[in-house]
Amino acid sequence: MPIFGQLCRIFGRKLFYIVGFIVFTSASALCGLASDLLTLDGLRFLQGVGGAMIGANSMALIVEATDKSRRGRALGLYAAAQAVGVSAGPVAEGLLIGTLGWRWVFWVNVPIGLISIVAGWLVLPVTPRQSPTPTFDWRGALLLAPALTLAVFALNQAAALGLASPILLGSVAAAIVLIFLFVRREGKAPSPLVDLALLRGPTFLAGALACALSYAMLYGMFFLASFALVSGYEDSPTVAGLKLAIIPVSIGIVAPVAGGLADWIGARLLSVAGMVLCFLALIALIVVAMQPTPNLWVGFFALVAFGIGLGVFIAPNNHATINAVPANLAGVAGATLNLTRILGTVAGVASASAVLSWQLQVARGSSERRLAVFSPHHFIEAVAAGLIMLAVYAAIAAAVSLIRKPAATP
Repeated sequence: MPIFGQLCRIFGRKLFYIVGFIVFTSASALCGLASDLLTLDGLRFLQGVGGAMIGANSMALIVEATDKSRRGRALGLYAAAQAVGVSAGPVAEGLLIGTLGWRWVFWVNVPIGLISIVAGWLVLPVTPRQSPTPTFDWRGALLLAPALTLAVFALNQAAALGLASPILLGSVAAAIVLIFLFVRREGKAPSPLVDLALLRGPTFLAGALACALSYAMLYGMFFLASFALVSGYEDSPTVAGLKLAIIPVSIGIVAPVAGGLADWIGARLLSVAGMVLCFLALIALIVVAMQPTPNLWVGFFALVAFGIGLGVFIAPNNHATINAVPANLAGVAGATLNLTRILGTVAGVASASAVLSWQLQVARGSSERRLAVFSPHHFIEAVAAGLIMLAVYAAIAAAVSLIRKPAATP
């Protein structure tokens, strides 16, 4: 995303936005034809490339199309649109896997992608080049890409390799060195891949960190809850998908309202309140998971509260974070915030996976990794440990949100 973010600033956003949909749609069609896992992984990487082109533009286009007086509501609608897409995903995937098979999980993207390509071509204006000196920071790209890859690899494989593993320690050390070199490079680069000036302000830095934590919570919850429902409570994929949709539907209902309120009462109060509600919902889910006979209604309302909390948090936090930078950097700030969202998503799934794997191994007293050997009780206990981690994320996000100065109400 940082690579395509800079290319968009050089060549304009519309081109890469449309090309991103072309790449993603083509890769989705080919994923459905994959004959082995290695081929599927390669095509999934190609999907990620297309998704990076789209993600580097989506929030930036919205930010550049609105002024500060309307930005809160616009970002609220953006968060709601994301929630609608996320809520449709688990439900559609459960239905498709249960009826037509896994290949249709990818093929269903094709008509949606084609519509998006045509709509983008007809609706989006041609954006001017935003960089007065069109140079690409290829040295920064060569440092950042392996740094992030090694960092995510280490996080995702910590439980499998062990904390004393030479491979794990080497990956962490290499990632730290590469990130250090990247920061030094960006501080001197005439056209940096990531504008470090954005991160010098405590308000933007706190907002970006809170954004990453909120999406780590959301996708960590999806990961953990899918195991709890299917492997723990033995729901079918279709039923599990319908239950998981509770969270993003709640976000989609609340986010536009919260985005509008941020324009009037400020973002700090809403952000902290949203994270506190998420924290309480996670505590309730942990209690439900530890009960011999779980109260499903308490679990249902806890999932609703978790979604409402994120809906109250996401749009106001994004609004205040972007408003903390000068107007000429608003588009860059939007793209950077989208990057932190993606990194939070990756970190949330990776950390949830690590905790789940670690707890399952502890339950068995061995390094056995085949899911079939674990009982439903093992999965529920492992998921509860992961929920504790998400509650810690919520507490940290609430704390860093307090750093933000309260906005003056009109």
